[in-house]
Amino acid sequence: MTDAHSSDVSLREVTEEDLLVLHAYEQDPEAVRRSRFTPRPKDAFLEHWRKRVLGNPDGLVRAVTVDGEVAGSIVSWTAEEGRRFVGYWLGRAYWGRGVGTRALGLFLALDPVRPLYADPHAGNTASVALLERHGFERVDMNGEEDDGFVLLMLR
Repeated sequence: MTDAHSSDVSLREVTEEDLLVLHAYEQDPEAVRRSRFTPRPKDAFLEHWRKRVLGNPDGLVRAVTVDGEVAGSIVSWTAEEGRRFVGYWLGRAYWGRGVGTRALGLFLALDPVRPLYADPHAGNTASVALLERHGFERVDMNGEEDDGFVLLMLR
């Protein structure tokens, strides 16, 4: 298996064809365990993505590709309280290869809004470390230290 340094990691617009791949990634039991995110049934996933993600004029949505294959997605949006958040999801085949690091770096160059927030599950140490490598700093904790979500901010 190659790493991101020897692969072509890029971002592009999300297409309708990407949605089924992204849905399959969201169903991965290990990804669900690490993120503490409840996966959606296919119809609910497609409706959410079509209306709330792709249909959000404030959102910035990109597919992450590796050598032309859809590896995941990365999104930013403004939440109700006015804070702008970033979130991402990669298929398990792309974990631990530097793909997330490269993709987040590319994405941060596209979305200049600061501060930018992220709130991964505290137990998802790889995701927390990825954000911290890009300059995000811990600012708050929602829930228990070992089973909550950490709020990180990029100034």
